[in-house]
Amino acid sequence: MTLKQHMKFWLVFIVIFVVFLVLLSDILLPFVLGMAVAYFLDPVADRLELAGLNRTAATSLIIGLFILFVVLMTILLVPVLLEQIIGLLKRLPAYVISLHDFLMPLVERFVDVSAVQQSDEFKKAVSEYAGTAIKGLGTLSKNIVGGGIAIVNIVTLMVITPVVAFYLLRDWDNIVEKVNGWLPRKNAKQIRTVVKEIDSVLAGFVRGQATACFILATYYGVALLLTGLEFGLVIGIITGLISFIPFVGAIVGFVASVGVALIQFWPDPMMIGIVGGIFVVGQILEGYVLTPNLVGEKVGLHPVWVMFGLLAGGSLFGFVGVLIAVPMAAVVGVLSRFGIRQYLDSPFYESLSLELDQDPEDTDN
Repeated sequence: MTLKQHMKFWLVFIVIFVVFLVLLSDILLPFVLGMAVAYFLDPVADRLELAGLNRTAATSLIIGLFILFVVLMTILLVPVLLEQIIGLLKRLPAYVISLHDFLMPLVERFVDVSAVQQSDEFKKAVSEYAGTAIKGLGTLSKNIVGGGIAIVNIVTLMVITPVVAFYLLRDWDNIVEKVNGWLPRKNAKQIRTVVKEIDSVLAGFVRGQATACFILATYYGVALLLTGLEFGLVIGIITGLISFIPFVGAIVGFVASVGVALIQFWPDPMMIGIVGGIFVVGQILEGYVLTPNLVGEKVGLHPVWVMFGLLAGGSLFGFVGVLIAVPMAAVVGVLSRFGIRQYLDSPFYESLSLELDQDPEDTDN
């Protein structure tokens, strides 16, 4: 095949794949979750095989323990989290009023707030921005919730996901071997090298980051709960779970926790400082212990690229898009680096470099 035919083939493949995601995004959630669970737990199955268990027994044990863990977490945490979320929503207006009363004296020292509030431009801007914000939140909620969990019945989700995970985990090595046999012999070695790099990035980021998020969610939830902070458990768990979005998790958790602490503990600086210190310790734990040991420094996924991938995936495909955003970002990143390496090693780059480095006076002579 010529280069033009190769490009045409991959372009058609990408278009078909995107159309497939768009048309079937409403039913893909349990399959994507099942695939993610299988990929995440494959190393555990491999170790159990080395210990003497056959693949089916190892898979059954792993999926059984995974289901037990999910059920226990659901029974123990969901009622408490729902209670705290409902309580937080009920108290939110009071928090906003308290925060307003706390900040306004500080703001009025520098700005004539009453004059600004009475101006027509201010009223018009508030009205427009409020409408835009509400519309944006509604669209985002519809894309994420309506495009995923709300459409797929939660019971079906809980049934299909373990089944998909079981069969994929059991047959993972056979699937890899079969796909390996489909590779074109001429480029098989090169393709395997790229796929290994992709797997290394995914293993470092997806598996490592998921483990780090679980540890951070446990740490923040328990630590904030022990301080007596209102709704500390739900704030801590949400902070840990969204820590895979660079900087966002820590910033959101710090602002929410310190904001609640200011309202609840003021004027006790000790308790407010303890709440803030929990996040300082959490950032040290994440930056110097969890990330180097679980994620690694050579993953090659820039924080801006990760955030762009998450926003783009959520906007295009809803909740399913959020789930596949990071793996797709990893694949695109590895392929981009591979393409750049190929370009730098190509005769075209060498000839172009020679032309640029050549002295114009030598050319005239």
